[in-house]
Amino acid sequence: MKKILLVEGMSCGHCEMAVKKAITSIDGISEVIVDLKSGKVTVIGENINDDNLKEAVDDAGYSVVTIE
Repeated sequence: MKKILLVEGMSCGHCEMAVKKAITSIDGISEVIVDLKSGKVTVIGENINDDNLKEAVDDAGYSVVTIE
């Protein structure tokens, strides 16, 4: 399963690592790819729950605009 999130507030390598760490802490996530320029975060894994993704990103201090 693959989800693409549009995340606001990321601007540097620290932001990228914080979002990656937050999302990879969710069970079933196998890969997280962050594109700082576009603000898109691609999440690959099993049984991905949108609410869990949003909560993890929010807890890291960023905002999810959309999830596809």
